[in-house]
Amino acid sequence: MTAVRVKSVVSNPVVKSDGSALPFLGLEDLESQTGRLLTDQLPLKEADDSIQHREGDVLFSKLRPYLAKSFLPHSPGTATGELLVLRPGPLVDERFLFYATLSSPWVEWANTTAYGIKMPRTSWDLIGEYRMWLPSREEQRRISKFLDAATAQIGRLGEAMRQQIAVLAERRSRALDSVWPVRDTPSKRLGYGTQLVTSGSRGWADFVGDFGSLFFRSANLRRDSLQPNLTSLAYVQLPTSVKTEALRSQIRKGDVLVGITGANTGWTTFADDSIEGGNVSQHVCLVRPARDEIDGRWLAYLIASPTVQTRLLGSQYGGTKTQLSLPDIRDIRVPVLSLQKQQGLAAEVDGLLESLDQQRDLRKRQLGVLAERRQALITATVTGQIDVSAASGRGIED
Repeated sequence: MTAVRVKSVVSNPVVKSDGSALPFLGLEDLESQTGRLLTDQLPLKEADDSIQHREGDVLFSKLRPYLAKSFLPHSPGTATGELLVLRPGPLVDERFLFYATLSSPWVEWANTTAYGIKMPRTSWDLIGEYRMWLPSREEQRRISKFLDAATAQIGRLGEAMRQQIAVLAERRSRALDSVWPVRDTPSKRLGYGTQLVTSGSRGWADFVGDFGSLFFRSANLRRDSLQPNLTSLAYVQLPTSVKTEALRSQIRKGDVLVGITGANTGWTTFADDSIEGGNVSQHVCLVRPARDEIDGRWLAYLIASPTVQTRLLGSQYGGTKTQLSLPDIRDIRVPVLSLQKQQGLAAEVDGLLESLDQQRDLRKRQLGVLAERRQALITATVTGQIDVSAASGRGIED
């Protein structure tokens, strides 16, 4: 098995953009681990660090190399300077090089050689020292042809999974809207059926630390679940001078918490034992329903439903709000139903969502398995562990 240093068979031309109207590739346009574009059409623009590339070059991200973002362009263009231009020499087939950059050993080398903590980067000098297996060009082409077919089949399976997930998401939206009763049911402002609608206090940043009471932030909300996100927790140690404010923003079991700023605006959580006693931040609205009028779980589903989300977040001109006010929350129209009816509707939604979420989670696990299979197949093939002449007759499921 012949192993060569990358820089002995590949070059790294750095040519700044000359301002020509060519498609521009940014890191956000690339899917990790697949080399697939996430957009149908690249914009025609020039960034300050734009570099030129041509057909047959391979582009590999030196920023956060663990994301394994690589691309094989089929036409000339420009790209962000965070992408290394790898130009194959006469001994290297471009598709073989492309697949090599997606293999585990290459990505591990790039990640190991990266420097910096928040924005780790590798460089051409470091990547160029990687030693890759280099069979004959004829063998490289056979390998590339095999991987083209195998990864395309895995891609089709993955796309089918993603379509199923999209269908399940649509069913989930309909299930959430089933929390609404029949039309023409009388309604009232949410504010008339609550004990408290408030948000956290400003100026508590100095109190945040690793100890104290739970500090519930917008990061602790979930887009597609009423359960709190407990993977990124913060705590506050509050002085006695803010005792009154702390009591006002303290979470009780059965409260409904709603994101009111930023990307998490409208995301909703139903408070359970895991967050009871914590305090909400200024970016989270705490709604405490009057327990003899409104069931908290039903209300949480109601606010999370597409019907309310559209009314809350949609603007008059078709845009999207990124901030809600407390009056916005108080003005939500709530159907007037008996507690028994509310609890019955919430229980029905519980059952529907449990089934749909189990199916969605299964599809996501299957997508993960496909991604692992894809990278393992690429790695084994471009490192010579698989004889493609013997493997080409077998299907992916073998």
